[in-house]
Amino acid sequence: MAGHSKWKQIKHYKAAADAKRGAQFTKLIREITVAAKQGGGDPAGNPRLRTAIELARAASMPKDNIERAVKKGTGELEGVQYTEVMYEGYGPGGVALMIQAVTDNPTRTVAEIRHKLSRGGGNLGSTNSVAWMFERKGLVTMDAAAQDEDALMEAALDAGAEDVRRDDDQFVVTTDPAAVHAVRGALEAHGMRVAASEIAWLPKTTVRVEGKTAESLIRLLEDIDELDDVQKVDANFDMDVADMASA
Repeated sequence: MAGHSKWKQIKHYKAAADAKRGAQFTKLIREITVAAKQGGGDPAGNPRLRTAIELARAASMPKDNIERAVKKGTGELEGVQYTEVMYEGYGPGGVALMIQAVTDNPTRTVAEIRHKLSRGGGNLGSTNSVAWMFERKGLVTMDAAAQDEDALMEAALDAGAEDVRRDDDQFVVTTDPAAVHAVRGALEAHGMRVAASEIAWLPKTTVRVEGKTAESLIRLLEDIDELDDVQKVDANFDMDVADMASA
């Protein structure tokens, strides 16, 4: 669980002081468009689209923006033709990276990512060079202070979740990707407040990084994450959240 959830936490802490809503909206709109293109415009029958719309709503994206993005994906409105690409590589300390991008120009995107990796002490790998270190899972995250762990565990497992773990100040419920929305709905039906749900690449094992290596890794992740074409970065590192917040 470390790596993915911890990177989300540090982004949350930093965003509180330096919100970049415009860039966030751009990434969310691209994800909605690609999800609708691949699986259709009905969120009820398209789990990826439903997840993207939930994230957009959580970010306070206007309803009209969401609807236009869906229609561009289904072809009802004219729009840019995006391609989804997954890049694999390594960062400082030998940390494995899975970089998900949505782009209208893959040649530009791979050049930008390669430059960021090279400058930040990492390198771009070939297809499947690190993917074997990860597995695709659904995640439901919740504020640990607002939940009773035993009640959450019982409700989550009854709903079909695979595991419930505490990670610093949050609980992370792991599911099969296809079950993430059903599990979220079951938890909410029990009156539990869900912070977010998503489908992500989770590391099977982690690499511990500290000190200057941790600082270099966070700077690299931030640089990659700021690229317009990059949607998400999943990694297999573990470090103290306090170190991340100060990096």
